[in-house]
Amino acid sequence: MTIGDLMKLTAEGFGETLYMTFVSTASAYLIGMPIGLILTVTDKDGIKPNPLVNGIIGFIVNVLRSVPFIILLIAVMPITRAIVGTTIGSSATVVPLVIAAAPYIARMVESSVKEVDRGVIEASLSMGASPFQIVYKVLLPEARPSLLLGAAITTTTILSYSAMAGVVGGGGLGDIAIRYGYHRKQTDIMIVMVVVLVAIVQVLQAAGNWISRRNDKRIR
Repeated sequence: MTIGDLMKLTAEGFGETLYMTFVSTASAYLIGMPIGLILTVTDKDGIKPNPLVNGIIGFIVNVLRSVPFIILLIAVMPITRAIVGTTIGSSATVVPLVIAAAPYIARMVESSVKEVDRGVIEASLSMGASPFQIVYKVLLPEARPSLLLGAAITTTTILSYSAMAGVVGGGGLGDIAIRYGYHRKQTDIMIVMVVVLVAIVQVLQAAGNWISRRNDKRIR
């Protein structure tokens, strides 16, 4: 393989990896963030305690989080095929990525929101704020730095999952590393893909840390 072919292959895998990572992250947050907020609100120390709802949702989240991604990837293939029409490629990989990431995000959001000072919540309650107002005008703004940092961690985690999807032809840099580097024993290609993946992780994490600090009023 020539240098030009390798660069073309890397560029293609880079684009597919970013597509899978960002689409999956955005989609998973649409599902995971509301679930995380519900877990916080219905907790025994929440603003609207509901042990039944909290217990059921918490159990489902824990079950999904406990399933290794490689097993989940294979187990949800019928769902992936029903939604996308195929189980191969970057678009197909988005489905299991969202299913795997949503419960993880739910717990991340729950943990971040629970860091908000209880005194701020009680002050809002004393002023007659509704649970909805407390969530969107108090909890989310106060927890913003932690939520942003959690988003960076989640994005890099999803990136690593997308690379793992290469085992079943999921596309992206991981697929190239496995298809060429492992199966065809072209170690140099595998090394290039790993270096690119590490570079992406470093950039995403650094960007997340910077954005989080910029939004943290405690260090201004």
